[in-house]
Amino acid sequence: MIRTGKRKIALTAVAGASVLALGLTACGAGGNDGSGADGDRALRVWAGSQTPITANYNPFAPTVLHGALGPIYEPLFFFNKTSDSEPEGMIGDTYEYNEDGTVITITIKPDLKWSDGEPLTAADVAFSFNYEANNPEGNGLVSAEATDDTTVVLTYSTAQFTTEFQRLGSTYILPEHIWADVDDYANFANEEPVGSGPYVVDKTTSESYTLVANENFRGADDLGVKKVQYIAVDNNQTAQDLLAAGKLDWTGMFIPNPDDVTANGAISWVNTPQDPTVLYTCSNAELGCSGPQTDVAVRQALNAAIDRGTIKDKAFVGLTGDISPTYALLPRDEKWVADSANELSPQKADAAEADSILEAAGYTKGSDGIYEKDGQKVELTLTSVDGWTDYNDAAKLIAEQAEAAGIKINASTVQWQEFSDSRQSGDFQLIVGGMVGTSVADPFQIYRDWFGGTTVGSTGPVGEEVPTGRWNFSRYNNPIVDQAVQSAISTDDEATKKELYGTIQTEIVRDLPYIPLVINATQTFYNTKDYTGWPTEDDLYAFPPSWGSIAAGYVLTHLQPAK
Repeated sequence: MIRTGKRKIALTAVAGASVLALGLTACGAGGNDGSGADGDRALRVWAGSQTPITANYNPFAPTVLHGALGPIYEPLFFFNKTSDSEPEGMIGDTYEYNEDGTVITITIKPDLKWSDGEPLTAADVAFSFNYEANNPEGNGLVSAEATDDTTVVLTYSTAQFTTEFQRLGSTYILPEHIWADVDDYANFANEEPVGSGPYVVDKTTSESYTLVANENFRGADDLGVKKVQYIAVDNNQTAQDLLAAGKLDWTGMFIPNPDDVTANGAISWVNTPQDPTVLYTCSNAELGCSGPQTDVAVRQALNAAIDRGTIKDKAFVGLTGDISPTYALLPRDEKWVADSANELSPQKADAAEADSILEAAGYTKGSDGIYEKDGQKVELTLTSVDGWTDYNDAAKLIAEQAEAAGIKINASTVQWQEFSDSRQSGDFQLIVGGMVGTSVADPFQIYRDWFGGTTVGSTGPVGEEVPTGRWNFSRYNNPIVDQAVQSAISTDDEATKKELYGTIQTEIVRDLPYIPLVINATQTFYNTKDYTGWPTEDDLYAFPPSWGSIAAGYVLTHLQPAK
């Protein structure tokens, strides 16, 4: 569902101290000083709970600032995850596969420059694909060679038809003259980044960071927004208040009553459910996870105990989409669902089913109504990020629903940094969190990045960070899934791919290393009074939220000050 809203009611009052403390640039929305979006007016953005801000523009760092991904660093091509459409050239101009899919020949646009004025050539692209952070173990890259200034030839050990987006749409292109000297990329803060995107860093403080137009950008003359200020706000409510007061122009966040921010006459909104919201479980005892959730029976029982319909209505006010346990995005990816029985996760709780699963696995219910086995109660800790009110409300509902099925869940909130550190290290039992949805109409990206095990380089033992560019925080490690993922990389045959996906789906629907909840309500709010060119329901040319990697930079290049 895509939903827009422009209804009007009374404006929510704003806590003045919250606004004044941020030191926002220029005037409020609508141009209270008459300047509108012209002149030195910065487009003001909230891109997430990163407070205080620490300068880190390394695209491979877990704590990278949002403005680095798209506005500063770019891949070769832009893939619009909201539609099944052809990619558009960014640095890249054209690409083609050889017959067996092992070689990709890429032509980049001529006369490109890095933001420091140095030439951007095919040699930089070849360097980027060979760079360790872009080339994890198991990537299959044999060679990346520049055959002239605008041509790069990528050669792989196996066909790469299914990894088109990973190779061409999410590999960040790096300037060799900077990154060739960066050996410890994991700890490189990159405070003065040199990129190819439309913006460069002007200033970074603990309260905000500001990007300004890159005069060497290939489309610099057409950039309507010359300055972008990313604001440090640590919770949804403060951001909502700032939006309503005209102190923010663009944000992706959950607001249960959009009227509270659209009443100022400047803000419009669009809802584009794309990304799964799930319970991360640290699921694999063999890789160091601990707790009752490492038992598949507990995960299955918890999955049965969840009332997704109630969570959708009460935590997300009906704005979310229904999720498939196959992680195919419906209806876009419905052709990839191998078994119709797995099309959707149950919407109603089934406590009796949860009881049956646990009792068959040897659990007995104690006098307090909580199941136990071998003297250990089924008691779990569930965390969500402090200030993410929709996720916090969902966590509370899940705890109530689980207790009705004999599972004790202690829900609590943590700061963003603690959340990020715990999921990276595996130091958690359950987390309410989001997945990065696929950027093309194919669930392969989730299967490899989130469910792939050690063989495909997507996870590792507890205590070690998940490999760069991969997201298997659950430590799930299933050789059957890994083999199917590896085979799917090499095929361009739809029937073969669907059979392989069916194998993966059978395994993950049973094992539930991530317990599916909803397709998240991705609301984007933007200032249509002072700026034009936003993605809309009628022209959804890009995924619209301000925190969207790559897409956010692409959206910025389409914006113009309103006349």
